[in-house]
Amino acid sequence: MNRRARTAALTAATAVALSVALTVPAVAAGPVAAPGGHDATERAVRAAVADGVPGVTVTVRRGHGTWADTAGVGNLETGKPRSARDHYRVASITKTFVATVVLQLEAEGELSLDDTVEEWLPGLVRGNGHDGRRITLRQLLNHTSGIFDYLRDSGFQQTYMTADGFMKHRFDRADPRDLLAIAMRNEPHSKPGESFTYSNTNYLLAALVIEKATGNDYGDEIDRRIIEPLHLASTSVPTTRVSLPRPSSRAYSKFARTGTGPTYDVTEMNPRLAYGSGQMVSSSADLTRFYSALLGGRLLPREQLKEMKTTVESSRETSRYGLGLVDRKLSCGVHVWGHDGGIYGSNSDAVTTADGRHSLAVNFNGDWSGSTDAIIEAEFCGK
Repeated sequence: MNRRARTAALTAATAVALSVALTVPAVAAGPVAAPGGHDATERAVRAAVADGVPGVTVTVRRGHGTWADTAGVGNLETGKPRSARDHYRVASITKTFVATVVLQLEAEGELSLDDTVEEWLPGLVRGNGHDGRRITLRQLLNHTSGIFDYLRDSGFQQTYMTADGFMKHRFDRADPRDLLAIAMRNEPHSKPGESFTYSNTNYLLAALVIEKATGNDYGDEIDRRIIEPLHLASTSVPTTRVSLPRPSSRAYSKFARTGTGPTYDVTEMNPRLAYGSGQMVSSSADLTRFYSALLGGRLLPREQLKEMKTTVESSRETSRYGLGLVDRKLSCGVHVWGHDGGIYGSNSDAVTTADGRHSLAVNFNGDWSGSTDAIIEAEFCGK
């Protein structure tokens, strides 16, 4: 029995009452101090807490050294601080893991990025202008498929993205094909290949392609191909486990980008609602190890890594999107590669330099304020 199966059945913890956030002193951690200072990064971490984020945990890997910092709290009721070892939901950072497995399968000759979705998932992408015969796997991975994002469906938003809806439906056992059907009820965002439009449906489909190509759950393939070889002990693709592994902090949401109004404890939820687009759990230390290995050439042959880093114009002026990988140009001219992720009560970002030698991963346990961009700028640009 693999690790995912062994941990899938733990029950949810009881949600706690909420009170005013407390700020605690930073905690530095790491077996070896990374060369160079992190004063600007420390200031940016504290600024996020001052802006209203309950708590922050960040890890930096530079060469063979690591540095970690925390601020704020992991539990608004008890004042317990965040931990550098916290597990948290990484949301769309999952997409880089999924894309890596697809590219490994291409390297093995099991599929081609130019294959159509129809070839792998016949009849699934049809309706209201969607046509899987005209969409390639490459277009799924770089978000140029035009397929409607099921998270934008008004019914889905009412059911899962409002406070009342989430609290009622947070433990729903959504099937990926049900989520796909929601997308197919809507018109495409654009024609295939016409433009970039970020759509979580793309990576739901990519996960299903992995399952069709391998005969295994996509999470088991991520386990076998990435998590186990890299010894990512805090990383998993949970099935129906609704709680987080320990150590972890509570996750909080206001279901709005505002510092006013009630704060909800949203820690427990069924992660299958996100599936291949955002189902995973990890830690800052594991994410820095993953992106360092990926950009350092340890997970993909040179040709596939080049494909992953071939980008298209995205919706953000300062970044371009590859295959599950974002190329971000910082204010000082430095380019970092990685992905961000947001899900109920959790905002995360993980990036690394092109050679994989300088990596950072950060998580906020609140989803309404603060800037992970500011922390990345501070670490790589010193401001």
